Amino acid sequence: MFRTIIDQFSRFFVGALFIFSGLIKLNDPIGTKIKMEEYFEVFTEDFGTFFHYFIPYALEIGFIMIVLEIALGVAVLFYYRMDLTTKILLALMIFFTFLTFYSAYFNKVTDCGCFGDAIKLTPWQSFWKDIILMVFILHLFWYRKSYKQVLPMLAGNIVIGVVTALSIFLGVYAIRHLPFIDFRAYRVGNNIPQQMQPEEQPKFEYVFLNKDEGKEITSEKYLADTTQYKYLSVRQTNEDKTRAKITDYGVSSVDGEDVTQQTFEGNKLLFIIADVSQVSTVNLDKIKKLIADLDGKIDMMALTSSGSEQFEAFRHENQIAVPYYFADATVLKTIIRSNPGISLWVNGTVKGNWHHNDTPDAREILELIK
Repeated sequence: MFRTIIDQFSRFFVGALFIFSGLIKLNDPIGTKIKMEEYFEVFTEDFGTFFHYFIPYALEIGFIMIVLEIALGVAVLFYYRMDLTTKILLALMIFFTFLTFYSAYFNKVTDCGCFGDAIKLTPWQSFWKDIILMVFILHLFWYRKSYKQVLPMLAGNIVIGVVTALSIFLGVYAIRHLPFIDFRAYRVGNNIPQQMQPEEQPKFEYVFLNKDEGKEITSEKYLADTTQYKYLSVRQTNEDKTRAKITDYGVSSVDGEDVTQQTFEGNKLLFIIADVSQVSTVNLDKIKKLIADLDGKIDMMALTSSGSEQFEAFRHENQIAVPYYFADATVLKTIIRSNPGISLWVNGTVKGNWHHNDTPDAREILELIK
C-alpha cells in the first residue's frame, strides 16, 4: 500500500513538474536561449573554449530540452516506456543538479531559469528543488520495470507524438512572434519608472529577551529600554518587496550623456536592435516605412548595445533614419524578445511590444497614444 502511494505521488509530482517547467519555458524559448548562452559563457571561462562552440546553437539546444521536458512529463504520467523514460529523466536531472549546484556554490549564474521569468528561484533554491525531485525520479527509476503502461503502445506513441509536434509548433510560434504570456517587468501596461522603485520600504522584526519574564519577544520597533529588554537579533521581513523589479535599465547617448529619463518623457517609439551582427533584416522595409510614416508625429529612438562604428555602418547601409542610443545587451533582450523589436512607451508606461514579424503600421501606433 505504501509503495503504491509513493509510486502514484512520484508519477504525478515528477510528470506535472516537468510539464509545468517545460510549458513555462516553451512560452519564451528566447529566454531559455539567453540563459543557455550565459551558462556556456561561464563554462568557457572555467573549463576552456570547448563550450564556446555551443553558444551559436544555444537556441536549438534549449529548444530540444524544452520539448524533451514536456514529452517526458507526459510519458511519466502514462507510464510510457518507463525503462527508457526514467533513464532519460535521471540523466537530465543529474545534468540539471550539477548546473544548479555549480551556480549556487560558485555564484556563477544567479538565476537558473528553471521556470523562466514566471517564478524566480535563487541558485540554492533551484539546487534543493532538484535534490527533492531527484529522490522521486530515483524511486521511479528503481522500480521502472514493474510499471505497466496506462495506454496501449500504439496509443502511447500517438500521444507522445502529438505532444511533441504541438510543443514544437507552439515553441516556433513564440520564437517568430513574442511570448504568449509576458512575465517580464517590461510587459505592456507596466510603468518602467515604477518598476525601478522598490514596492515597499524595508521592515524589520527585532527579537528581545524580556528580563523580567525570561522570555523572547518580537517587536517591529527597537526597544530602547535596556533595563527590561536585552537585544538578541533582527531580521528583515519584506526583503522580496524592497528589491526593484528593474535595476539595470539605463540609456546613454553617443557622447556618453545619461538620457535614461528622456525615454520616460512623452511618447517614445523605441526600436530595439540589441546586436547588429545578429539582427534580422527580413522586415526592415516594414520598419523603414513605419519610421517614414511617423516622421514628425512621434519621438523615435533606436537602442543598441553594438559599438558606434558598427551601428553607424548598419544604419547607413539600411537607411534607418532614427537617432540611436546605447543600453546594456541583456536589458535590451529583456525588453523584447526580438532583434529588431519595437516598443511603444507613453510617459514611461509600455503601450505596445511588437516582434519585427508583427511590425505595426503608423495608424496602430497613433491610436495607442491618443
